[in-house]
Amino acid sequence: MFSYILTIIGQRWFIAILLIINILGTIYGFIWYESQIVNTPAHFLIFVPDSPSASLFFCIVLAALLFGNNIPFVEALAAVTLLKYGVWAVVMILAAAVAGSPIGPLNYMLIVSHLGMAIQGLLYTPYYRIKAWHLIIVAIWTLHNDVIDYIYEMHPGVAGSIYPYIQEIAYFTFWLSIISLFTVYLLNKQSVERQVEVK
Repeated sequence: MFSYILTIIGQRWFIAILLIINILGTIYGFIWYESQIVNTPAHFLIFVPDSPSASLFFCIVLAALLFGNNIPFVEALAAVTLLKYGVWAVVMILAAAVAGSPIGPLNYMLIVSHLGMAIQGLLYTPYYRIKAWHLIIVAIWTLHNDVIDYIYEMHPGVAGSIYPYIQEIAYFTFWLSIISLFTVYLLNKQSVERQVEVK
């Protein structure tokens, strides 16, 4: 069954559909971050829109795969950040709900879309050509981003009900970065390489 799924996602028609979905999601994500972006100093801008940047990286990966190419560094960047920010967003929404914040249709949409982010990045592992040094560079980027987010307070907005726990959130985010890097490393090491269907 899983082998069949991997075969389907490697077909060009599926990649094209997924690319369109991710382009739309990326646009929506940047619109979502608009209020934070306009109030962010220029030298921090690249670090602020976390989720849409992750999906943008994946759009580049999908576009390359669509034409039979690989960009391993961007693949590593996409896989790690999709997993990290996909999981992070879901955990923050659920934590806020437990702390008393109301949860509505928009929250459920965000949960589903961010879970999709995390899963899609990992599913394409057999189609990546990531090397260890790519992940080392991505580790520097990802952990540096955590520093910018929580030392300089450029992190995504969180519900008021959990903001008093921002130090704990920072600690959780650091370890989520480590786990995401390690997960992508292990999956990449154990996966059997596949080629995109050219038909």
